[in-house]
Amino acid sequence: MPVKLIKPKRFGDERGWFVETYNADRYPGLGIGATFVQDNHSMSAEVGTLRGLHFQAPSYGQDKLVRCVRGRIWDVAVDVRKGSPTWGQWVGAELSAENGWQLFVPIGFAHGFVTLEPNTEVEYKCSGLYAPGAEGALIWNDPTVALPWPLSGEPVLSAKDKIAPTLAELDSPFDYDGIPLEPIDA
Repeated sequence: MPVKLIKPKRFGDERGWFVETYNADRYPGLGIGATFVQDNHSMSAEVGTLRGLHFQAPSYGQDKLVRCVRGRIWDVAVDVRKGSPTWGQWVGAELSAENGWQLFVPIGFAHGFVTLEPNTEVEYKCSGLYAPGAEGALIWNDPTVALPWPLSGEPVLSAKDKIAPTLAELDSPFDYDGIPLEPIDA
């Protein structure tokens, strides 16, 4: 499955709006056939909080369906599948509570985001359960990947995100599945 940007329709009236954020019957038609088994919710107090770039190794791999429910983030997926013609390439989009967009990140991609507003909250569905022993990461500032993080200074990072390997050091547990990384319509 490729990375996908989903722009759910909002239905509004004088009271506000309603949106369907996931539908197991409809999302396969969008190219998302994952069965989700875990929902996560994070809150980042400071602007510039960077979470990532993370993945779960097989057999604990996780497809993720990410959305921002408060504030704004710049969300990114990096191809870390061995043998991929787009190895180390990335796609990214701004997700916000206002735009309601979602980013689908399939297994085989490292995922991360940086907060663009204080007290930003992110929710994401995962197709696999979290397994601490299967955690993997790619350093956020790898010069080969050259992500244009929208930062005005140093990011707020966890201890483990500060010491993640570079792309050159990464022994990726993923093999290329024949689906290329494609641009997303942001």
